[in-house]
Amino acid sequence: MQELHFQANRRKQIKYRADMMRGTLFIVAAPSGGGKTSLVRKVASRLDDITISISHTTRKKRPGEKDGVDYYFVDESTFMGMVNRGLFLEHATVFDHCYGTSEAQISQGLQSGVDILLDIDWQGAMQIRHKFADAVSIFVVPPSLSVLKQRLDNRHQDGEDVITKRMQRARDEMSHYPEFDYLLVNDDFSNACNELSAIVIAQRLRMARQVEQQRKLLSFLLSSE
Repeated sequence: MQELHFQANRRKQIKYRADMMRGTLFIVAAPSGGGKTSLVRKVASRLDDITISISHTTRKKRPGEKDGVDYYFVDESTFMGMVNRGLFLEHATVFDHCYGTSEAQISQGLQSGVDILLDIDWQGAMQIRHKFADAVSIFVVPPSLSVLKQRLDNRHQDGEDVITKRMQRARDEMSHYPEFDYLLVNDDFSNACNELSAIVIAQRLRMARQVEQQRKLLSFLLSSE
């Protein structure tokens, strides 16, 4: 009986250590034009052991975008085939285009101990949090609606009718900010990057994660005379 109890405790310890060595999923959401993509890319370039989740989409590439870097660009038939095979953690249709997050990409990255930044809308964020309850969610808002409109205009990617729809949708999206762990105002880009980086670093310094990563150091410090 004692042996069985020991084995059960040992399995719990191994699972605990495996969980602590997993990476953290950081969900970054914002209305279109809120600047989340630029923030995510900048933070990923600053920090080690962190990567960006690349979504699949049926929309056409915009100037300067690259397949496998910005998105995996697929046709609708391929996308729906992935949906039917249950390959997405979440998927949605936004402005007549489909977007989806690969479950394998997220799970494999986290299991390897790498943190992942996921740039997504609020609906997808809520779907993913149901499956990754320990994910850290950040909602990004612009300093004003006029700044948001200016950012959408400056992209030169959409007509006025689409921009009007995006502005209408943005008001609804921003009403969901209380559902997230953190709220970040993207007024000054440099400050916003610092704040998002700080969230990632603070999560890495949480006690449970540090205890496992610094196990040898702690053991040495506590055993020293």
